[in-house]
Amino acid sequence: MPFLRRYLAPLFLTLPLLLTTVSAQPADAPASTAEPLTVEEAVQRALAKGYAIKVSGFDASIAAAAVTESLGKFDPVISGSYVYQENHNPLLTFSNGVRDTTADKTDTYDLSLNGLMPWGLTYKLGGTSVNARGSFNNYADNFNSFAGVSGVQPLLRDFGFGATLASVRIARTNRQISEQQFRQSVIDTVTQVKRAYFDLAFAHAYLRSATRSRDLAASLLAENQKRYKTGSMSEYDVTSASARAASREDQVLQAERQVLDAENFLKQLITDERDPALLSRHLVIAVPPPAPIVVVDPAADFRVALDHRPDYQQAHLVLARTDIDRRQQRNQLLPRLDLVGSYGLNGNDATQSASNRQITGSGYNSYSWGVVASIPLTFTTERGRYRAAKLRAQQAEVQLQDLEQNIVVLVGNAAGQIESAQKRIQADRKARELAKATLDAEEKRLRFGTGSTFFVAQQQELLAIAEVQEAGAHADYYKALAEYDRQLGVTLDKLNIKIDPPK
Repeated sequence: MPFLRRYLAPLFLTLPLLLTTVSAQPADAPASTAEPLTVEEAVQRALAKGYAIKVSGFDASIAAAAVTESLGKFDPVISGSYVYQENHNPLLTFSNGVRDTTADKTDTYDLSLNGLMPWGLTYKLGGTSVNARGSFNNYADNFNSFAGVSGVQPLLRDFGFGATLASVRIARTNRQISEQQFRQSVIDTVTQVKRAYFDLAFAHAYLRSATRSRDLAASLLAENQKRYKTGSMSEYDVTSASARAASREDQVLQAERQVLDAENFLKQLITDERDPALLSRHLVIAVPPPAPIVVVDPAADFRVALDHRPDYQQAHLVLARTDIDRRQQRNQLLPRLDLVGSYGLNGNDATQSASNRQITGSGYNSYSWGVVASIPLTFTTERGRYRAAKLRAQQAEVQLQDLEQNIVVLVGNAAGQIESAQKRIQADRKARELAKATLDAEEKRLRFGTGSTFFVAQQQELLAIAEVQEAGAHADYYKALAEYDRQLGVTLDKLNIKIDPPK
């Protein structure tokens, strides 16, 4: 059952009048001719320019670079060296009372190709030429050359693909973790943009309600002043209406500030501008489409969350990474037993060219093989590392179980928010309608002389409160839907957003 969301097509939550003109601006805002910004366009701008996504993208790129770094251990390395050595050594004999000495000079040339194979073999392919001369041969050149291959193959510790490739597999797992983290960052950003968008819509609704309440108070004040002049109303009613009008002007100023703050927060999410001129540009947002009634089943959607939530996929990857480390540390408990061997050809002549020719065609071969063992007496370090690796693996398992429990609660809470907002919309709509009817009745009573300014002003305030509460319920419902998608991990799928982690 895909997300077990059953949309009831005939039933839609009708937006109140407060949300039908969400492009309203504060009184001091300049008029804008731009096309209204939809929530989908706001999301696309955030994906293209949002700094949060850009920053998290670097983590994925860094992890990908770490994989390349780990593979570098298998790159062959060309090594070359030249060493000159000269020695003067004393002898036990004397000539004419002076101690005899010997002297020798050595030039050593070495060129080789070294590397590591995925199953643990280290190899060296190359040649060495040593020109040794001195007093023992009247300083005549004597080139002793060798060319061949040698290698060391572990048989216990560090043997096989598992031990040799452990660092590569950990790096690749880290890259997958970073990709899931990047996906989570995108989901969080999209959800945050939606919340900011609907918060801005609510701020506009609050401003409209405050403005309308102020205008009603001003109209009531003007009406009372006219009746006071004709003697049909007391001075108290005029003073009371004047105080109400002043109070509601303060509410308008606060509402205008709330709109500007909500605008700035949304602009911060959807643009990469860093110029102070950003603050002077105003957003015109589109009318949100009617939100359908959504029936959710958190118990069934729990499986959807396990399949789609990036943090749950990360937890599985962390568990896999700890298992790789555990097996690697278990391998290190073994003693070192290496098979060593070499094969090559020798040459020895007075000139280097002649010595090299002997290597290539004379058949003066040389080979060796053997076994080298190294056994720590206590394995204290290795046992400590293996124990720590096992505990980290157990810890990752418990953390996975803890996350599953959290997902159960978080999905259930998000579903509850949807259900609560749906009920609030119905209740707040009814409250607004009753408040409007009561205000109409009080205004009629005031016109016929049986009512009072106090009750009319009071009902105006109650209507404003009811309007704001209904607008808040609608905004909270939109945000609850976005949060439920985030908790299931399906935010990007619902919006058909495809992301490729940075390379």
